[in-house]
Amino acid sequence: MTEVWTIQRLLLWTSDFFERRGIDSPRLTAELLLAHALGMERVRLYIEFDRPLEESERARFRDLVRRRAAGEPTYYLTGRRSFFGRVFQVDERVLVPRPETEHLVDAALVLLGDRDDERRVLDLCAGSGCVGLTILAEHPNACLCATDLSPDALDVARDNARALGLTERVEFLQGDLFGPVAGRRFDLVASNPPYVPRGEIANLAPEVRREPAMALDGGEDGLDLIRTIVAGAPEFLEPGGAICLEIGEGQGAALLEMLRAAGFTGTKIERDLAGLERVAVGRLPE
Repeated sequence: MTEVWTIQRLLLWTSDFFERRGIDSPRLTAELLLAHALGMERVRLYIEFDRPLEESERARFRDLVRRRAAGEPTYYLTGRRSFFGRVFQVDERVLVPRPETEHLVDAALVLLGDRDDERRVLDLCAGSGCVGLTILAEHPNACLCATDLSPDALDVARDNARALGLTERVEFLQGDLFGPVAGRRFDLVASNPPYVPRGEIANLAPEVRREPAMALDGGEDGLDLIRTIVAGAPEFLEPGGAICLEIGEGQGAALLEMLRAAGFTGTKIERDLAGLERVAVGRLPE
């Protein structure tokens, strides 16, 4: 008698397999991959729990499970990641957007305020564009300039801008940090720069190590690019302009010192829902 593999049975088996392999969030991972293999939203898995799967459907799913078990990130396999209530295209060219980074967007929106005049935002190390494009989508009077050293990452960001209908309000420039915007000034500099200390990269989860090294490696203490950004930002900000940066746990004290040395006031470190240092903010005097 031929075995019947329903959606429910396949999810149970795969969740157990992922758990034995030490993969984070085994049930969620199984659901995301199966929904992708079947071309449906995740919630439909529960509606169709008892549906038997065809061999072609199981084959597509088996390939995704094999690749995930070999260390490929879940969201590279599905090609999409939810962030701040929107879906962003992601692949091996960019860092996968993470829920903690939503705190950076929250901080940026507070710093921009609700003024009616145009607010110019500079997103450094833009990657997939999730930070800058979300700020645009949430703030009707914002316009964005996004820079990244990687032309491949900017291609992903452009695709995301098109999908979100934001192309007319954003300019993408390839280059190193402030290099492409010499002589220009902004109301806000926002960035999720690489901030992992180089010696700690080898200890990251295998799937994280598959993400672009240039988006993770922050130098010996994790602060190489952050130092450059903080020191350079005042030249590119209007009086009263602000900065917000995502940082790693344990970097808060150093960031406060850097920001104050660069002339920023109202400096503070904001923590994420896990209580970890996550965002550094500051504002220039008017």
